[in-house]
Amino acid sequence: MADQKISRRLFTGGAAALGAVGTLRLAAPAIVRAETTKLKVGVLLPRSGLLAQAGQACQRGADIAPKLLADMGVGIEIMSADTESSVDVARARAEKLIQDGAQVIVGAFDSGQTIAALQVCEQHGVPLVINVAAAPPITEQGYKTVFRNFPTSGALVKNGLALMKDLFQASGTTPKTAVFLYANDTFGQANKAAIDAILPGLDMPFKLVESISYDPNAQDLAVEVSKAKATGADLALVTTRSKDAIMMVREMVKQRWEPMGLVSPGSPGMYDEQFYKTLGKYADYAITMVPWYDPKSDMAHQVEAAFKAQFPNDRFEGYAFNVGFTFEAILIAADAFKRAGSAEPSALLAALRTTHIEKHMMVGGPITFDAKGQNNGVGSAGVQNRDQKPVVILPASAAEAKPVFPVPGWSKRA
Repeated sequence: MADQKISRRLFTGGAAALGAVGTLRLAAPAIVRAETTKLKVGVLLPRSGLLAQAGQACQRGADIAPKLLADMGVGIEIMSADTESSVDVARARAEKLIQDGAQVIVGAFDSGQTIAALQVCEQHGVPLVINVAAAPPITEQGYKTVFRNFPTSGALVKNGLALMKDLFQASGTTPKTAVFLYANDTFGQANKAAIDAILPGLDMPFKLVESISYDPNAQDLAVEVSKAKATGADLALVTTRSKDAIMMVREMVKQRWEPMGLVSPGSPGMYDEQFYKTLGKYADYAITMVPWYDPKSDMAHQVEAAFKAQFPNDRFEGYAFNVGFTFEAILIAADAFKRAGSAEPSALLAALRTTHIEKHMMVGGPITFDAKGQNNGVGSAGVQNRDQKPVVILPASAAEAKPVFPVPGWSKRA
């Protein structure tokens, strides 16, 4: 979801575990050919550079996958590569993974890096299963090897704004005006375009008075926050990553800007572990409308248990988004491998196109892909930071707590 700038040329250039097995349609291990008893999964992530925190969190989802999938009767081998948060490095590392024998690629969190890897996969006929990346062109350019288990920017914003209506109704408080602050990278610009296109048709109760962009690599956001405060808007809408979300909140506290709430209609940052560790009490009450894991699902419990066993010093909640989508991407590849009975590219691609996984971890319907390779069934949840951890507040069917809105002022935090 957190993306670097993409050039025009780049866009155009190319349940217990056993209980889940039946629903996931995993075939019996006996049908897997002897020479392909394990699927080689190349995991491509930005584990260093600007997006290192997110990439490292995603890597934890890959790290726990082999044992979990072995319990389901699927053998996989993880081959990891670091994109260094660079489009060019992502392209080179995807090529290297395939040369080294990767039979499917999973990644790459950032849309620019994902497109670069996709062009390589398309050239070699190797499937790419996306964990996180929202730029619409990924599934609109006619690629035949892409399978995205993540919403497009438009779907993210539409789902997020719809949940905001539920938030206002549940809290009994409705803002009249809003200001939108967004990172001027590919993802932020895509969200801005989606809001401009979608907002007028949703009959939202507030008026968007101004949209303010900022450089996510800036040293501070004093000017942008001052400009947003000057609008007098009741609500702050944001598209962020962890680093710039931290800068934004620090500046809001410094300038004593206290809108009714700080709400993202679909972006990372405010539920990340680093956000809590850095801001402490000031991290609380931020709300993110985002694809999330269902805390009541059997597979979520299973993944959480595996995570805690392997990473006992880390809080699962602060990693759940990245871990969940990365694990599900690998799960999708493993499910196709089991049903195909082969790691041969054409067999894997054919099996991926007929994916139908009913029991999984993230909110939404069964995992399936349309003709473009897009899963349109990924849902969103309203997540609010409470006691420095993310808690589901919407929809009611998955809620762990009721929303707090308007939020307490900075000086009133415990």
